[in-house]
Amino acid sequence: MPRITAAAPEALVFDSNQFAMCLGYSLADGLTFSNLNWQDANGGLYGCASWEASEEWLGKAQEPLERPSWDVDEVIDMVAAGRAQAALVVSTEAVAAYPAVLTAISGMQALDAIEAMGLVVKSEPELEA
Repeated sequence: MPRITAAAPEALVFDSNQFAMCLGYSLADGLTFSNLNWQDANGGLYGCASWEASEEWLGKAQEPLERPSWDVDEVIDMVAAGRAQAALVVSTEAVAAYPAVLTAISGMQALDAIEAMGLVVKSEPELEA
């Protein structure tokens, strides 16, 4: 199974989490991109996640979305999930993360993929003495 590493820009975190739930197994998938621990060269923040995915999952991510059977209470915002899917760019090579794109790299180790997207660990503000 290939490893997928994805970066959701701050503006797409809600939509990307809705998309993750559509492709996932429970409400817990709605926390996939909850930590904005990464940033691009312009200081834009991103939530990153990495997982092993089947070929079936890769196909499902690009097909018309369907509400999963576990979502009986219709918690998932399917319109938001669709926006994330429309913003999805999947590559097997280095591709930069952008503020309007849900970027995913397949086939690299997580930290290598994040680096290939041009992201670094979010810097902490310096404290004044």
